Amino acid sequence: MSLRYVPYHELERIRSLDADPRERAAAFADACRLNVLYMVMRAGSGHIGTSFSCIDILSWLHLEVLGDDDRYFSSKGHDAPGLYSVLIGLGRIEFDKLHALRRLGGLPGHPDVLATPQVLTNTGSLGMGVSKARGFVLADRRLGRSGRVFVLTGDGELQEGQFWESLQPTANRGIDELTVIVDHNKLQSDTWVERVSPLGDLAAKVRAFGWQVGRCDGNDVHALAAELDRLASEGEGAPKLLIADTRKGAGVHRMEPHDVPDEETSLYGFHSGAPVADDYEAGVEEIAARLARRLGRDVELVEEPLPRRTPPELPQRLIEAYSRAILDLGEREPRLVALDADLRLDTGLVRFRDTYPERFFECGIAEQDMVSMAGAMALGGLLPVCHSFACFVTPRANEQIFNNATEGTKVIYHGSLVGIVPGGPGHSHQMIRDIALMASVPGMAAIEPYCDAEVAAALEWAVRDAEGPVYLRLVSPPWELGFDPPVTQLEQGRGTVLREGDDGVFVCTGPVLVSQAWAACELLAGEGVRFGLAALPWLKDVDGAWLAEVAAGAPIVCLDNHYVVGGQGDAVLSALAAAAPESAAQVRKFGVDRVPVCGANDEVLRAHGLDAESVAARALSMLHSRV
Repeated sequence: MSLRYVPYHELERIRSLDADPRERAAAFADACRLNVLYMVMRAGSGHIGTSFSCIDILSWLHLEVLGDDDRYFSSKGHDAPGLYSVLIGLGRIEFDKLHALRRLGGLPGHPDVLATPQVLTNTGSLGMGVSKARGFVLADRRLGRSGRVFVLTGDGELQEGQFWESLQPTANRGIDELTVIVDHNKLQSDTWVERVSPLGDLAAKVRAFGWQVGRCDGNDVHALAAELDRLASEGEGAPKLLIADTRKGAGVHRMEPHDVPDEETSLYGFHSGAPVADDYEAGVEEIAARLARRLGRDVELVEEPLPRRTPPELPQRLIEAYSRAILDLGEREPRLVALDADLRLDTGLVRFRDTYPERFFECGIAEQDMVSMAGAMALGGLLPVCHSFACFVTPRANEQIFNNATEGTKVIYHGSLVGIVPGGPGHSHQMIRDIALMASVPGMAAIEPYCDAEVAAALEWAVRDAEGPVYLRLVSPPWELGFDPPVTQLEQGRGTVLREGDDGVFVCTGPVLVSQAWAACELLAGEGVRFGLAALPWLKDVDGAWLAEVAAGAPIVCLDNHYVVGGQGDAVLSALAAAAPESAAQVRKFGVDRVPVCGANDEVLRAHGLDAESVAARALSMLHSRV
């Protein structure tokens, strides 16, 4: 199949139309929708639903509202493809970047000021927008600059505590330069906001903090323009918030949700990821036809082939393995309950929720609240398992996790989407600090399986054998190892020797780096170098004596899908220093040493020196330097 996009000269023609500015903005928004579809399909991932719900707002603001001294940014960050398409259409981002969403050197999956200077602030972790906007205004006031700030938030994002924490001081300081627009599309990552944590009378709540509040249809440019004008004229001395009622996936009928379904298990299908071919074709046809009616002619489109992608043949699917394991343990352990932070699909909880609805607790986008509730559940006699992406739960709720640990109870923390891949979402979602954060919690065990079978064994150990809290670290994307993993038993502090070697041994865990280490061993064998490989699931409390026996005096190379500082390599070094100091002197650590880059998975691994070729070359260099 082929993809289609709107070329820059066509976007210029639309911007230059001699027409009602609101009709011109609506046409420009549809042209940008076509380019969002193209970017996400070409990248193979991205967030269409939230980009489409807000693109009418973005188009109106950027074409007609924002002055030279004004600022705009999105707090939710997931709508980056929508913002990029508008900035490309305005000529503020070079047009060729349209072809480089989520690629190395291209446009990051979430906003990044260093990679894209036209972006004002980094977002993607939710709830920070109003606080950052207030900071911009206060900096302008202090430095004698003028200008307004417009910030877009999601409605699911309002479950984060920082949003509410930021409202009062913003009103108290009279930040009337600020307008917050809520993209109220009624849906969050998994399902309807109404099914997770209803907002209630949002307008009344925000007014109670001293804000001027308005409401309109955010996909109707006429209504949007009128309400923004009203707020600007009536809101002197107070910050302003506009509730823009929008539709997720707006502009493509089959991508829009309709009435809230009766089934509480319903999931929205266009939050993230590229659509299938039929949905893409239907979307292009619908948008192009509507745009032709607006323009009185067909819109010009350029065709490009869809990039070929080869899926892994026999991948390890750790999240699916976890889904099976927690369902099995739920049947055998009646005290087990699952808490979710709006990610039950991504963390493998759909079947558990369907089977044990009374033992499933949807906490929404509120990790601190979830973790503290879990702590009290543990004190009350339950065995809670908290689920979220590691980039959200381990740093944001770390104080609450520590508090739970001080109470001597057991809570299990499931953190998925760990490490530097998938590389497309960018550094806000590439969690490479979590081992250091969780390993520092007293009594916390930390495990990362490398294959499906080890997932089940790790969860079984956490539920049945662990005396205190456990952090279970899981790679999310399906990943091919390059070999059939042997059937082994989980033994505390020890791992699995996958291949023997006299010249050195790689120590790592997780399917991403185990696969790269295996391939590196093959490359080194071609050079006459025999490197071994030990898959070690324990991220702390490593059995140093066992590891020294495995190495047998050979160098140990620790590979970390994490920052070098605070990663598994530090745990290995500490264990060897205590049990076998002579082996500790032989340890080298390879891992991430800077903010992770955004790009395709192979690009990201290569950029950080953690692909097989780089690992093999670094190991050879290490051996040569010892001669």
